[in-house]
Amino acid sequence: MSEGAAEQAAGETAEQAAVRLLDVAVAAMGGQQRDGQHEMVRQVARAIEDEQHLLVQAGTGTGKSLAYLVPLIAHSRHSGRPSVVATATLALQAQIVGRDLPRLLEAIAPELEGTVDVALVKGRSNYLCKHKISGGFPTDESAEGQLFALGEDTAVAHPAASGTGGPTTQLGREVKRLRDWAEETETGDRDDLVPGVSDRAWRQVSVTALECLGSQRCPLAAECFSELARQHGAEADIVVTNHAMLAINAFEGLSVLPEYDVVVVDEAHELQDRVTGAVSAQLSVGMITAAAAGARRHCGISVEALQAAAAQLELTLASVPTGLLARGLTGELVQVIELLRDACRAALSDAKAGDGQAAADGGRQVARSRLLAILECCERFVGAEENGEVMWASRAGSFDPATGYTAPADDAPATLNVAPLNVGGKLRDGLFAEHTVILTSATLAIGSAFEPAAGGLGLLGNGAPSWTGVDVGSPFDYPKQGVLYVARHLPKPGRGLSPEAVNELEALIRASSGGALCLFSSRRAAEEAADELRKRLDVEILCQGESSMSALVRQFAEEPDTCLFGTMTLWQGVDVPGHSCRLVVIDRIPFPRPDDPMTTARSRAVAQAGGNGFMSVSASHAAVRLAQGAGRLIRSTEDRGVVAVLDSRLATERYGAFLRSALPPLWGTTDRAVVLQALERLAAAGAD
Repeated sequence: MSEGAAEQAAGETAEQAAVRLLDVAVAAMGGQQRDGQHEMVRQVARAIEDEQHLLVQAGTGTGKSLAYLVPLIAHSRHSGRPSVVATATLALQAQIVGRDLPRLLEAIAPELEGTVDVALVKGRSNYLCKHKISGGFPTDESAEGQLFALGEDTAVAHPAASGTGGPTTQLGREVKRLRDWAEETETGDRDDLVPGVSDRAWRQVSVTALECLGSQRCPLAAECFSELARQHGAEADIVVTNHAMLAINAFEGLSVLPEYDVVVVDEAHELQDRVTGAVSAQLSVGMITAAAAGARRHCGISVEALQAAAAQLELTLASVPTGLLARGLTGELVQVIELLRDACRAALSDAKAGDGQAAADGGRQVARSRLLAILECCERFVGAEENGEVMWASRAGSFDPATGYTAPADDAPATLNVAPLNVGGKLRDGLFAEHTVILTSATLAIGSAFEPAAGGLGLLGNGAPSWTGVDVGSPFDYPKQGVLYVARHLPKPGRGLSPEAVNELEALIRASSGGALCLFSSRRAAEEAADELRKRLDVEILCQGESSMSALVRQFAEEPDTCLFGTMTLWQGVDVPGHSCRLVVIDRIPFPRPDDPMTTARSRAVAQAGGNGFMSVSASHAAVRLAQGAGRLIRSTEDRGVVAVLDSRLATERYGAFLRSALPPLWGTTDRAVVLQALERLAAAGAD
């Protein structure tokens, strides 16, 4: 820091210092001063100084990343402890680490004493395991999507073991490339491998946290990519991670993150669902079969009790209906799970006997980790009702083109699932009680109310910590830049996309001459609409699944008259400013699936407490997702366009006003002729 800057900084409050640093950064990066960004910097700096939790909604274009990174950097340098940023998506992690932080640090470098160290910390399975690559673990031949193998462990032949001197299968080629990459990578981070590989191939070179031998037993611990990343995190000023790691810290009490006192949760509208997913568990007959096979092979123990429990569970699950187990486990199912729990305990005790003879035996560790996972799962099922957890049975099935849902097959093997009904209590104790938490998103409030988001995170009710909610607005003039059109005249959505909705979509795209991002509630609806409109329209229509998402979005952005059709990934993951995205079409209100067990259980719990389960759960979920989808339209101050919702319920049902209150304040209309004329003018203006 220069002498003049040091004199200016003397006596500044944390809030004043943060605003000054932001001004320096914006000027150095050639950006524009934004009132909302300044307000957010002040609010975040004040919350950190006062140790007060903050919920801050920052509309698209605010520049919220800089607005929270500046006070975080200042605080971490002052406190000597790391500050944490947690995101929901890998894309935002990459943006923060690869773009936002480097640009910011370069801009404010003259104002800082020394350098600011940044670390990216992920779960252990995101890194190559050198011990596994060197042969320290058995190869995992598990089928895609399953926790571990169904049956005996089998080995993938070494990639070079073929008559031609090279691998002959796609899996073999991917594993060979991973082995070659392992010799040159400095991070071992899966996201640094371009192009990527399948999940099945990655499992050949990685281990889970349960499977890891640990730093005391692994012969390659000093070279471990995961351990090195965590060590770097402990020494860093800013640690970037994901919501799941916060969940593990809060629920499991594991030190997967360095000690910190302040955390910013970006994409905070996703936190409740991400945390729930991270701490849910599954139990299936296939898991038990695999665990028994591994224990026999790698630990040399008898597994007859495990096999008998698996057989009994298979018989019992055959009569368990798919869906929410609203009345809990049947007496017979409780007995079987207790039998399985006892068998796992005995097997773990037997497997432990040989530990001293094989201190670094990866096969033994994997086998024991599988047994431990099943044991912990059994204990959760037995105590689920007492601990406020939800249980349901799921089955694989076939896709129903009429609804866009995958219908479970009655004869398919069942999987038991368990998850906490409400993660708020654990987050309150494990996250909010020990840290200052800043939660931010472009869609965190519904209307002016932060309570729906706060309630799901444990910030409401008796004993809840105090917090402040603030909306810093957006630099966009939404009523002048965009139109919200609700096709009130269309029939209420039913099974699939109606002919009337397809005709409406055709008219909208024809008027706009393309440039449409069309968001659908199901993959099948997107595909069928794309197929039909390709016959009717002379514009390029891209559809999700036909190429990589990045390639599709890139082409859509580069070709102003091209259209892109897709599902939920596009609802939240597309940032295409300019004329290429002048029309956003949403086929229906994104309510949760009617058969979703967690939605059903949460709705019932709200109703039992005297509330409106539909409004508190389903409508709130839909409002946030709808706002995310509509937010794809206006991405810069120069953008102009239309958001068209083909679901008449947004205009006709009583809950429509509630949902609309979550949307950007676009100029609203249900007049079809007005919207078609507006789109024609937009198309003509872009062609000039």
